[in-house]
Amino acid sequence: MTLNELRYIVTLAQEQHFGRAAERCFVSQPTLSIAVKKLETELGVALFERSKTRVQATPLGERIVSQAQLVLEQAAAIKDIASAGKDQLASPLSVGAIFTIGPYLFPHFIPQLQKLAPDMPLYVEEGYTATLRQQLRKGELDAIIIALPFTEPDVVTQPLYDEPFVVLMPANHPLAAQEFITPEQLSQDNVLLLGEGHCFRDQVLEACPQLQQTMEREGNGHIRTAADGSSLETLRHMVASGLGITVLPLSAATASQYANGLLETRPFAPPAPQRTVALAWRASFPRHQAIDKLREAINQCQLRDQ
Repeated sequence: MTLNELRYIVTLAQEQHFGRAAERCFVSQPTLSIAVKKLETELGVALFERSKTRVQATPLGERIVSQAQLVLEQAAAIKDIASAGKDQLASPLSVGAIFTIGPYLFPHFIPQLQKLAPDMPLYVEEGYTATLRQQLRKGELDAIIIALPFTEPDVVTQPLYDEPFVVLMPANHPLAAQEFITPEQLSQDNVLLLGEGHCFRDQVLEACPQLQQTMEREGNGHIRTAADGSSLETLRHMVASGLGITVLPLSAATASQYANGLLETRPFAPPAPQRTVALAWRASFPRHQAIDKLREAINQCQLRDQ
């Protein structure tokens, strides 16, 4: 039994597909399949039920996968402890951020962090909150930047800043003549939202309950959902094409690519809806200086004031 084999079965249980699991583990599908079968033979039990379209953990397999996840987390903790004996600002730092934060925060805080910790290699990636949560627990990421609420056992979460929402619309839209927009006004227009899985979609619906009510009453009505895998940039292009209006976090709305004369942004009337951006890391992560420098670099960006 090896850590790689445990990593394979945990990933396979999550993906329920040999091909996708192999891709995530950076191995070939036959390699992963053989390793899983080898572990099943060693343990003398079937960990997965296999069909032509799906792979699902057996009841006993689910218990073993859960234990394997704990073993992987403890193995990552051992690496963290070893790293504590080294220069905390010399080892690589892996940081993840959700899709609606990363593209707008990374370009600002990375130069700041390079000034504060010039010898610390930095690796960044974007993902959904659920994916980043798993990567953090498995030690694949050292810290993640997410939007609250976020709770996870043995993970420290610290708010960084509050970011208001704004409305993005074509420059010739009637609402562009107003100084402020109320949430109630959105339900009278075609509103474009991100697809399921994006926490920002849920935050917009929570901040603008009229949109949720419209969806429930009219079967989506004027509410349109972008295709799976879409981003805030996709919504921007849809708005520029005249398909409707949308709600964005302030950092996305003030990005330079919006200054094209085709689009306008308007703030919400006070109290404006907003989200709280936070930093999360494992409580066992020993490189406190690296976390401090990361937090300091983000705070220096002052995105909340853009």
